[in-house]
Order: sequence, then structure tokens, then C-alpha cells
Amino acid sequence: MKTKKMLLSIILSILILVASQGLALLIANIFIMIKMPEFICNILSGVMYITFALYFIKLLCRKYMKEDRIDYYIPRFKLKLEWVITALVLPVLVSACFLLLRGSFEKNAIDLNQKLVIVSAGVFFTGFGAGIVEEIIFRGIIMNVVEKRFDRKVAIIVPSLLFGILHIIGMDFNLLSCALVILAGTMVGIMFSLIALKTKSVWNSAIVHALWNIIIIGGILNIGTSFNENSLYSYVLDTKSFVWTGGEFGIESSIIGVAGYVLVCLVAILLDKKIYRKNL
Repeated sequence: MKTKKMLLSIILSILILVASQGLALLIANIFIMIKMPEFICNILSGVMYITFALYFIKLLCRKYMKEDRIDYYIPRFKLKLEWVITALVLPVLVSACFLLLRGSFEKNAIDLNQKLVIVSAGVFFTGFGAGIVEEIIFRGIIMNVVEKRFDRKVAIIVPSLLFGILHIIGMDFNLLSCALVILAGTMVGIMFSLIALKTKSVWNSAIVHALWNIIIIGGILNIGTSFNENSLYSYVLDTKSFVWTGGEFGIESSIIGVAGYVLVCLVAILLDKKIYRKNL
């Protein structure tokens, strides 16, 4: 693949992510305006986000790439048990490690409707919506076009670094927090890349991504240095050390979070070393 086509493919895929998200939120807001319950709109927005992205990616693959989605690790939906287990164990284990640190639980005093709004947004939009679409874009399209232009090593590292950098765009973070976010984002991107490479399917990395989002940032239990009014419960850490708290971005960029990503990377490599040696 030529460099120009690779770059345009990356740009188009990111535009698809933005457009799919924007359309889903726009339609959901219209439903809210006509008095549809907000928690139902959250569910619909997550489903529409995924649907729009899959449709546009299908068009991109067929009309521009002249290939099928399966060539970009987007086959029919199917999961492998080991990655479903990983998807559950990773965020639960990371959360448990933080709960061992000194802190206090605080319950958010909100009514049932507000609880439904928080949980529906966390599960369907932030969880499955963002988790699936980001994997389709980064581990499906971007990783594969980079590999077609360069090699597998570059295809693992470059999209993962881009994934990390995109998480600081629009954020008013200090330099240290930015560095932590890029490091953590790159490591988690490498983790997702290795899962997708092993299984030749974004669905397995997507389930790990989705359940991480639901459990860690989905609004059921927030772990951080202060009470979060957008979560059902908060575990407020006593420590302010950026090593443990992850700085301004939160626990996803903490040493515990990064250790979790590294552990899964090692498991993925040990499960099938030959896959990652290709083209290295």
C-alpha cells in the first residue's frame, strides 16, 4: 500500500469515528427533545454509534480499499472464551488493587431515573459503543493499513501511540499528566493490538475494551482522588501521588493500570509467539 493511500485511509477512518458518534448523539438528543426517557436514548445512542460505524467502514473497505472487512480483522461477530475471561478479570483485578489502598466509599444520593441514566450511558455508549468502534477503527483499519505499508512492528506501535495521543486532545493537562496518558494509552493500545493480531478479529479486543470502559469508567464505581457526581459510588483515595492515581487523567494511566496492560500483553505473546514474530 502506498503512503498516500495509507494516510488517507487513517484520516477517513478517524472521520468515520467522529461522524458516527456525532450522528448517534444528534439523533439521541432529538429523541430526548420529544420526551423519550433519557436512559432509553442512551441505549439507542450506543447501538446507533456501532451501527453507523460498521456501515461506513463497510463502504470504506469496499469502495476505497477494494477489499472485504474480513481483511481488516472485522469478520462476523465471534468471541473466544479466553478473551471474555480476560475482559472480566483485568478491570476487576485492577479495581481490587486500588481498593486495597487507603480510601473511603461514598454513595451518590440520586433517584432511580438518574441511576438508570448513568448506568445506560456507561454500559451502552461509553462501554460497548466506544469500545467496539475504537477497536474497529484503530485495530481494524489503522493497524492493518500501517502493516500493509510498513511491517507488523510499526503496525503495533504507531496506531497505539496515536491512540494514546488522541486521549490528551482537548484536555487541559499539565506536562506530567500528558506524558502519563500517552504512555498508558500506548500500552493499552499495544495490548488491544496483540489481542486482535492473535485472533485476527477486533471483536476479542473490543470485548476487553468494552468491559474495561464499563467497569473502570462506566459510572458504577469511580475510583479517584475525589467524589464523582456522575457515578453511583465513589472510592476516594487518600493518596495524591500521581504514580498511584494516574494524575489528572485518572487510574487508567496509573502504575497499577499500566501493570495490568503489560500483564495481558505478556499473556497474549506467550499464547502464540509466532504471530508477533511475523515481519519483525
